[in-house]
Amino acid sequence: MGKIRLKKQKSSFDKKLLVLTLSLTFLGLVAVADASAPIAERIFGDKFYFAKQQLVWGIFGVFLMILVSQINYRFWEKATLPLFALSIILLILVLIPGLGVKALGARRWLGIGPISFQPSEFVKLTLIFYLAKVAAKEKKFLSYLIPVTLISLLIMLQPDLGTTIVLGLIALSQIYISQVNIIYLLITALAGGIASFLLIVTSPYRKERLITFLRETQDPLGSGYHIRQILLALGSGGLLGVGIGASRQKFLFLPEAATDSIFAIIAEEVGFIGSTILIVLFGLFIYLGTLIIKNAPDTFSRVLAAGIVAWIGGQALLNMATMTAIVPITGIPLPFFSYGGSSLTMVLLATGVLLNISRYVSKER
Repeated sequence: MGKIRLKKQKSSFDKKLLVLTLSLTFLGLVAVADASAPIAERIFGDKFYFAKQQLVWGIFGVFLMILVSQINYRFWEKATLPLFALSIILLILVLIPGLGVKALGARRWLGIGPISFQPSEFVKLTLIFYLAKVAAKEKKFLSYLIPVTLISLLIMLQPDLGTTIVLGLIALSQIYISQVNIIYLLITALAGGIASFLLIVTSPYRKERLITFLRETQDPLGSGYHIRQILLALGSGGLLGVGIGASRQKFLFLPEAATDSIFAIIAEEVGFIGSTILIVLFGLFIYLGTLIIKNAPDTFSRVLAAGIVAWIGGQALLNMATMTAIVPITGIPLPFFSYGGSSLTMVLLATGVLLNISRYVSKER
């Protein structure tokens, strides 16, 4: 084998990934403006209320993405420990009554004046940093397992099984790229699967979701209402859709139309063909991210890129799988599209890190 030569491309990053990210962000803003209009009109008397908030977060997120794309990815290796410690503190604070904002039976937000922030979105990125640092230091398997277990336990206290599943996906991807013994990886995956199953069957509302998934026609006005409205939206869309802005399900029929269920509204309006194009765009994001992983110059950047791609690509595929009744509803946002400043900002920031890694390529000579 020849020596590896690192070549730094100071003025150039992956322009295809940048254009794709900006395109997904723009389409997401349009989708939020469309899907959120009825509920915004009903609550605030302004059908663009949520759209304007999302636009502000989108602009801020794009600014962060461009800024972070200029920061050498090695900076994050040095900043990992304080950032990871901060994310743990935030996850603890969100559980404290008076500090954590409770909604729909869960404590997932911290309120700072008029702004609410979801620490679980921040911890996705800090965990990715931490596991990449562990891989770079070639530490033992327990060094991966302990932080993942700690974060998962804190997330489940909120409770938030969907985010825990995404964290598990991120961890497994990074551990795999780190070339940890495959036996450890399989044991971790099996343990994670068993833990998820136990969390489902021991929780009444999660168990009900699973039963509803297995019996979609059961209790159409009760536990089966959400999935039934999703399927109605998909069926109404047909091949070409009912037209942009013409969704019926967004008029307070489909729960969480502008957040977790936004893909169903998109599918209703643009149909099978439009939905397929959206899936292809996310597939292209994963493909471009995979190329960056393949050409990353060192272990830290390679495992870091793998975590980011697994997070954004994996979460997108999981959300769309729930919206097409392939898997039970888990309640996670669609990256770039679902309404929520925490999610959009952190996804764009993470993409900025990925863009910076793309500035560095490895060549064999």
